[in-house]
Amino acid sequence: MDITRELAAFGLALPSDGDLTAHSPIDGSITGRLASSDATAAIDRAATAFTQWRDVPAPRRGELIRLFGEELRASQDALAALVTLEAGKITAEARGEVQEMIDICDFACGLSRQLYGLTIASERPGHRMSETWHPLGVVGVISAFNFPVAVWAWNFALAIACGDSVVWKPSEKTPLTALACQAIFERAAKRFGGVPAGLSEVILGDATVGAALVADPRVALVSATGSTRMGRAIGPIVAQRFGRVLLELGGNNAMIVAPSADLELATRAILFSAAGTAGQRCTTLRRLIVHESIQAELLSRVERAYSQIRIGDPRVAGTLVGPLIDRMSFEAMQSALARARTEGGTITGGSRVDVAGLDGGFYVKPALVRMPGQTAVVREETFAPILYAFSYTDLDAAIALQNDVPQGLSSCIFTTNLREAERFTSASGSDCGIANVNIGPSGAEIGGAFGGEKETGGGRESGSDSWRSYMRRATNTINYSTSLPLAQGIQFG
Repeated sequence: MDITRELAAFGLALPSDGDLTAHSPIDGSITGRLASSDATAAIDRAATAFTQWRDVPAPRRGELIRLFGEELRASQDALAALVTLEAGKITAEARGEVQEMIDICDFACGLSRQLYGLTIASERPGHRMSETWHPLGVVGVISAFNFPVAVWAWNFALAIACGDSVVWKPSEKTPLTALACQAIFERAAKRFGGVPAGLSEVILGDATVGAALVADPRVALVSATGSTRMGRAIGPIVAQRFGRVLLELGGNNAMIVAPSADLELATRAILFSAAGTAGQRCTTLRRLIVHESIQAELLSRVERAYSQIRIGDPRVAGTLVGPLIDRMSFEAMQSALARARTEGGTITGGSRVDVAGLDGGFYVKPALVRMPGQTAVVREETFAPILYAFSYTDLDAAIALQNDVPQGLSSCIFTTNLREAERFTSASGSDCGIANVNIGPSGAEIGGAFGGEKETGGGRESGSDSWRSYMRRATNTINYSTSLPLAQGIQFG
């Protein structure tokens, strides 16, 4: 697939000489050969840039992000087209991902004037105590293929506004979108003027390049999105050097559908949450826990909706489900379905779909799997459009099933019963970082902190008070009296 035209929109030439080979999931063709980066040299530049950028007033830093947002608006269609070619997302979802980048720029620009600290009551007369927040340092961002630009932007916009520099290691499956983002940022930096070299760095390569970023003691925070297995590898390395981690790992998200639920609304939510992005979102709906009294009707509705899904080239209008990222993902899906069958599941869908002219792509029908209960395979995350469905008898049992998985990212309940809704979002309800009522588990807005608990990693990105992850806190006590009282009433000397 020739993507010369798409790259030219960002002033980039088609890379053809390197050790890293990029492919398009649309047809499996090679989109470029890129050279791996020197991570240490990039961190050197970022560390130097940080010493300059941290002294720039925060509102001025926010102005750079505002300009970046303007450049993203001007490049939205071009960047979305590249996301589609490299990640396989349908056009609407690709444009939505770039919109997330624009939204977080707006958020971070406003935030640059709101990096508040507290004034704290001192027990000592003539003293004032407060907390202040300061830039943290070099932030390393490791992103995944399924959101090749938005998740980086969540981190990048906040980190830059907070006074940090950023080194980004994108997925080796989506390197070209990262280079395009860097080009867009450089346009904003040129307009801004005086941006230190190295403030934004992109490093390409395989896991060894990422390992160098993780191990470097100059990287104050590693924000990594990916599998739980990846998080288990990264976490101890950063902890050993007393760095910080922000981990966004696996999700095994459930929807509870109560007897009072609006089934039309629930079906529409299931369709997008389970089949959208070909099931390759960390917030994809993977478990459907339905009250036994409505299970047959709801699953019949879902089957009808699935039968109408248009699967194919994500560039074509009307397509709802594009390709899986590669053969490995397809084989993982087929393996999970085989296990589900041995554990008592009845499968509808899940087979490969032939798309004319795109033989190298891995297109599949979303799978609906009726299960006897929450078996071993159901408790695992498979990054593909597989929806396991099983029943419950009472809400306590449903919540227990919802929580009885290692992951804790997103969750939802469909009900018109106020007590059920409030119970689900209470301390004894969902144990996930995201708990929704009458809306699916996917499609988060940037205004709320995004992340989850348990094996999801515990990190929070994007909105709310997530900015604190990118800064360090200092407690300041100022004595404006002529005496020196000690805390706790201690007398010394």
